[in-house]
Amino acid sequence: MTACEPIPQVKDLPPVLDPCCGSRMFWFDHKDKRALFCDKRRAYRITDVGTPGTIGRKPVIVEPDQISDFTAMPFPSNTFALVVFDPPHLASLGSSGHYAAKYGKLIGDWRDELRAGFAECFRVLRPEGVLIFKWCEYEVPVSQVLALTPERPLFGQRCGKQAKTHWIVFMKPTSQPTPSIPLPVRADDRERVDEKYGWRRGYSDLDRAFGVDWGNSE
Repeated sequence: MTACEPIPQVKDLPPVLDPCCGSRMFWFDHKDKRALFCDKRRAYRITDVGTPGTIGRKPVIVEPDQISDFTAMPFPSNTFALVVFDPPHLASLGSSGHYAAKYGKLIGDWRDELRAGFAECFRVLRPEGVLIFKWCEYEVPVSQVLALTPERPLFGQRCGKQAKTHWIVFMKPTSQPTPSIPLPVRADDRERVDEKYGWRRGYSDLDRAFGVDWGNSE
């Protein structure tokens, strides 16, 4: 387990946490004060080695605000309003290669590592806080990863040239769920709504897209 540095007082923590920030590639502002950037490593790797295709490349710099392991974070429960979870998605890498430096590497049993990561992210989230999860299906299908958390995603989006990168949004449930109040909809109205908007079809399509059994959604 990676040793964690002393953390600031809870009242001094920003509302956003990036627990495995890497080189902060998708952040507009790499020094955004609204976020706390964490990783279990610091790294500097030169990528411009003078060969075609590397000339002009910026070095990979991993310089977190706080050293911590996303499987055992040093923060109190219910602390952050938003957590963005972008864990390493590659396991079959050497420890010193370019992609290992850029993305990090899954070590050991990646299922146990990611299961613990999901649990920790939800633990440090405030009730009704938002978790944004990013995953690239280069080696492991997203369906296998989503099966590692009992929490149910709200919605998601694919991107990338081959549509292998997924952005998936969760919301942490409250400790006391708010009871839903059913609307007075007549049976014939329900059938027309289902036919027009495809509620049942939409849920089954979502299940098939992610390959996860989320139970009966109706």
